Amino acid sequence: MSYTPAAADVAKLRNQTGAGMMDCKKALVEAEGDFEKAVDILRKKGQKVAANRADRESTEGAVIARVNEDNTLGAIISLNCETDFVGKNEAFIELAYELAEMAIFAATKEELLATDFHGITVAEKLIEQTGVIGEKIEIGAFERIEGPFLGAYIHAGNKIAAITALSANVEGASEAAKAVSMQVAAMNPIALDETAVSQATIDKELEIERELLTKEGKPENIIDNILKGKMQRFYKDNTLVHQSFIKDGSMSVADYVKSVNADLKVTGFVRVSL
Repeated sequence: MSYTPAAADVAKLRNQTGAGMMDCKKALVEAEGDFEKAVDILRKKGQKVAANRADRESTEGAVIARVNEDNTLGAIISLNCETDFVGKNEAFIELAYELAEMAIFAATKEELLATDFHGITVAEKLIEQTGVIGEKIEIGAFERIEGPFLGAYIHAGNKIAAITALSANVEGASEAAKAVSMQVAAMNPIALDETAVSQATIDKELEIERELLTKEGKPENIIDNILKGKMQRFYKDNTLVHQSFIKDGSMSVADYVKSVNADLKVTGFVRVSL
């Protein structure tokens, strides 16, 4: 009678090794339930490396942004590895591009990992590559964005990428979206505008500034007015549409976009860096 592993045993072997569910099941069947033998079978396929490196940092890699053909859906992923040498490898970067293209149509990172990749799942492909390369390979960041018109920018070296959403597909939108994405990559804004800044961030900033003003001996009755000015400066420095445009400091990002088309606005952005 052929051996059929229990689901709990398959899950246990998967947790122990990091190998795919079907690979674990096949290994247990081949080993007739012997865990150590099953681990050896997986090791011979290069899949035990994932478990060996589960506690290793994978802080190198490639950050790739991709947008669909009609510029309405976009995604950024980071394909992480352990060394810069692997992160600059042409085949590794090609894989990152392919996964980023697939990410456009996945709602979550989990959905992407479960997506078919030439007959196996993305998750299984990453485990396979971990065995082939000998480094922990994983998808780190996953960001997705939708909008009337999207434009992407990947900084040289594939360490930072950004996608910007504009309110309409108008003449000049492609160049504008890329330019604003460069702004996002370089200046790392915390939010689109003041309405998108979390209350916790605002409260923390007000608390810090109030304490500084009190220490400076400013009278209580004028501190509130000073704080209004301080927060305006905070929004100018830290929110995308109010930041000075990096290509022309005489205008804000919002003003730059308006110069392309009077009705054009930035409606969103995503950014990923290693």
